[in-house]
Order: sequence, then C-alpha cells, then structure tokens
Amino acid sequence: MVLPNDTNNLGNLMGGKLLHWMDVISAIAAQRASNRTVVTVAVDFVEFKAAIPLGAIVILEAKVTRTFTSSMEVRIDVAYEDLRKGERHSSNTAYYTFVAVDQSGRPIPVNPVAPETEAEKAEYEEASQRRELRLLLAGRIQPAEATYAKKLFG
Repeated sequence: MVLPNDTNNLGNLMGGKLLHWMDVISAIAAQRASNRTVVTVAVDFVEFKAAIPLGAIVILEAKVTRTFTSSMEVRIDVAYEDLRKGERHSSNTAYYTFVAVDQSGRPIPVNPVAPETEAEKAEYEEASQRRELRLLLAGRIQPAEATYAKKLFG
C-alpha cells in the first residue's frame, strides 16, 4: 500500500521507492530460480506508464525470462489497485539483470530456465537481444559483434 511517506509532492508513489521494491522482488525471483545468492548488475527498459496514487495497493510480479552463464534477466510487471474505485491499472514494466555469486562475490554458473508458453518463448528469445544491447551500451562488446543492433541500426 502506498503510504504518505512513500509519496512525492503530487501525492504519487516516488519512482525511487518503486524501483527499490522492484529490485527486491526481482532479486527474490532470481534467487528462487537459481538457488544462489544474486547481485543486481543492471536495470533496463524501465517504463513508467501511470503514476501510482496514495492509498493504492501495489502488485509486483517478477519472473526470470532467461539465464545465461551466470546472469539472469528478470521481467517485472507492476500494477496497482484503487480500492475505492475497484479498478486495477498497469503502471510499470522493467528488466533487471542479476549475477549469481559465490561466498567471495565471484560469478558462478546458473541452471537454464525452460520457457513453456508461447509468451515465455518470445520473452526468452527477446532476452538475448536485450542482453546484446545492454552489453553494447556498456562497452562490453564491440558494435561489430552486435548482430541484433546491426539489424536495428544498419
């Protein structure tokens, strides 16, 4: 529930508070999927579709879309319920990336996830494209190595 100390001067949930909640829920999803300790390494494609007002019930859903060697992409969907009006609204979507680590903080392998539904299969395929863009923007791969980006930008 969005309480007064969670809001900005417009009476809506502060974005930073929501990002914190999204980080927590996505870390739980990554830890459950990998059975490992995980650390956040990236937050991408955060979309703020609608402000969440004071008093609303916030619903966060997180799911691992794909695993790589030691990293996992997690999609988070946020909605809110206005109890007075009896309405539910979609408000945010984002992708967080986590890396599984050992006791010393070194990356360790994670088991793959197996998409089952058509939507999960599409999300699984798109995850590798998002990963490539993340790595390209971070300077971890060269433009010549970015096959998906070449298709987008020529």
